[in-house]
Amino acid sequence: MTIDRLRLAESATETALVFGAVVLPAAARMIGPGLLAVLGTMAVILTSGVYALHAVTFDCFRITGQRAERIFASTKGED
Repeated sequence: MTIDRLRLAESATETALVFGAVVLPAAARMIGPGLLAVLGTMAVILTSGVYALHAVTFDCFRITGQRAERIFASTKGED
């Protein structure tokens, strides 16, 4: 299994947005070496989680062909 660099960059960007909007303003007064280590660990965990979620979702769409056929449960009409 290879790592998709574009998907990894997207996941890292989303993690940075979450950290910039939520975590860093709350922790700005207490930043130290210990907190930086915790935040770094959280960033790795969040990035890998988002990467895995995107990989499973988009690979499932590709394998099942849902993207090409536009088959989504919420858009099926009752004709």
